[in-house]
Amino acid sequence: MWRGAAASAWGASLGRFGRVAPRRCTWRGAATVSVSPAAGLADQPAKIAVWGLAPWQEVSLRALVADGQGRLFDSCAHYRADSRGEVDLCRDPSHGGDYTGLEPMGLLWSLSPAAMEKPYHRLEPGPVKSPMKVEISVHQGHSPPAALPGPLLARASTERWFTLSQVRRIRLKEGLVRGSLFLPPGDGPFPGVIDMFGDEGGLVEFRSSLLATHGFAALSLPYFNFEDLPRIMEDFHLEYFQEAAKFLLRYPKVKGPGVGVVGTGKGAELASSMMTFLPEVVAAVCISGCSSITASTLHYGNFTLPGLSFNMSKIRISEDGVFDIYEALDDPKDPANSHCRIPIEKAEGHFLFVVGEDDRNWKSSLYAEIAIECLRQHRKDNFTLLSYPGAGHRINPAYSPVCPVVLDRVLGIPILGGGESRAHAYAQEHSWGKILEFLHFHLR
Repeated sequence: MWRGAAASAWGASLGRFGRVAPRRCTWRGAATVSVSPAAGLADQPAKIAVWGLAPWQEVSLRALVADGQGRLFDSCAHYRADSRGEVDLCRDPSHGGDYTGLEPMGLLWSLSPAAMEKPYHRLEPGPVKSPMKVEISVHQGHSPPAALPGPLLARASTERWFTLSQVRRIRLKEGLVRGSLFLPPGDGPFPGVIDMFGDEGGLVEFRSSLLATHGFAALSLPYFNFEDLPRIMEDFHLEYFQEAAKFLLRYPKVKGPGVGVVGTGKGAELASSMMTFLPEVVAAVCISGCSSITASTLHYGNFTLPGLSFNMSKIRISEDGVFDIYEALDDPKDPANSHCRIPIEKAEGHFLFVVGEDDRNWKSSLYAEIAIECLRQHRKDNFTLLSYPGAGHRINPAYSPVCPVVLDRVLGIPILGGGESRAHAYAQEHSWGKILEFLHFHLR
């Protein structure tokens, strides 16, 4: 459910979209498909229903999206109408296609590159001030996902938004810090959150903009491969991240005394480091992170943490060209690598560790166990663990497309992330709600 002022603002902003009723369209004959709401937040559920079919008629439902580069992503599921000629995805299970079982949002989280596209690209929104437009179509019969669909019976569309119309987006170039600041509607002050992703680099805004819809002043913070920042991951200086935290706390609409951090992959590793060393950071959400510094050295003042190395000889390549790097990172439990460990026992704030137990990018479950064991040894209980069986590496906000294999945007190679699609989709939906609760509680 939408929370407080953000929910009210979203309801008001629907006027901007020009409609509040479900969008529906008939196409040939009497069949009709409806998507409700016709315009809604991307992390909120939508209701998809079909009626006007023959009793027990078999149909295929398909979703189609074009990303900012014009690449097509689609999904397919097989349904059977009831005795009244109706299909309700909130009630009826899929009998085949890209997923099976009762999955009301399955058509969205199962979106993947269409057959004519290069495989393994991940679907991420373009400019967050524009919606992701999804076309839902109903076809006669049960056609396989990659096959030519049967005759079109009905079609509708929906808009998935990653921000409210009243959310302000401010491009940031403050000292050394770069990024985008998203401010919720209203006067504030709002709790501040820094949002970071992994080793693909660049500016990734969709999670920050969603955080702003839930009442946070969210700073999307790139740390390489953006504008005048280093093009590749080099040694990191924690002073850059401290400057970002101090900027956020100085901003008139941000309330203190501390800020939160959300990080995925390398971003989670940096979030743990910020919690450990920076007094400005009081809560950290670490998604699929490592308990040690990896690849690049981390500096803070006179303190230095070297990074664990990747052993290229341990990378495996499948017959279809997918890179499995699960065993490539040096073992952080090896005493010889203890000098790379982030000393999180020094942290006074609270951690939320989010991991998938089938993460094949690296051993994030093990790394979370190492971090928690360290905290417990120092008689600390300032942590919560969310561990999801069957989930893979990149755990995004609710209803995001699941990507078991992802094309690395820097190296241009497909890397195994792991996870079973249905389990990963559940992890995304459940963890997103818990992340919002955690941040609201510890930044209130």
